[in-house]
Amino acid sequence: MSEQLSYYARDLIEQGEDFVIAKVVDTKGSAPRKKGAVLLMKEDGTTIGTVGGGLLEAETEKLCRNTFATKEKSRIYEFTLDEKQKGALDMGCGGDAVIQVQYIQAADPGDFIEEFKLASTAYIFGGGHIAYALEPVLRHVDFRTVVIDDRAEYANSERFPYADRTIVVKDFDDAFNEIQTDDDSYIIIVTRGHRGDLKVLRQALQRPFAYLGMIGSRRKNSLLYDVLREEGVTEKQISQIHAPIGLSIGSETPEEIAVSIVAEIISERAGRNKV
Repeated sequence: MSEQLSYYARDLIEQGEDFVIAKVVDTKGSAPRKKGAVLLMKEDGTTIGTVGGGLLEAETEKLCRNTFATKEKSRIYEFTLDEKQKGALDMGCGGDAVIQVQYIQAADPGDFIEEFKLASTAYIFGGGHIAYALEPVLRHVDFRTVVIDDRAEYANSERFPYADRTIVVKDFDDAFNEIQTDDDSYIIIVTRGHRGDLKVLRQALQRPFAYLGMIGSRRKNSLLYDVLREEGVTEKQISQIHAPIGLSIGSETPEEIAVSIVAEIISERAGRNKV
């Protein structure tokens, strides 16, 4: 699913609006779109995405409209695209396509959010008191959470029972060894000290991300930036860092700091969704 379509689906769920997803789950021979192509239809018939165009698209749209009436959770349909075959669509492709049509109920989307990666991932580096307050708040606003620390007592499933993952690294020099970030990753650096923050930040700037934030005072962060500049990090890269992390709301306690961080992240996510 494209990033644009993912954001569109997420918005519909947040607005409480049901929709239908049609997804190409298999193809044989020549077909207009390959496995993974997706079409989304709203109840008013508006569509975004495509499963291939032509008669295949037209038939799929009919099935989507019917699904709004039946509210059938999921059903598989097989199409023959060789016009020489009995019952085939006259498309001249010569192959076959298998399409799954799903009714997505906004109030209970089930596995849809996970399956289509509608929940962005928040990587929390440091499992201390701020992370402990922050992780559940991020989950409540639809982020998958991963907590990374170099201490097993601070990154474990007992301390963070509902996190997607907890990872213990030997040293923050290896902070990214077990994860792979992408353009929809939110990196939050709240380790227990300046040295750990710098190690994670140095690696984070070499990886894709949607958001990069780091705890600490302006003075402390300025010192870290000077180190990075000496290592060849550019001003453009440094300008991408949100530090001190979080919106300026006068927060003091770990819980208040967590709220300020999540507020800033929500703002960043909303801005990306509008693009």
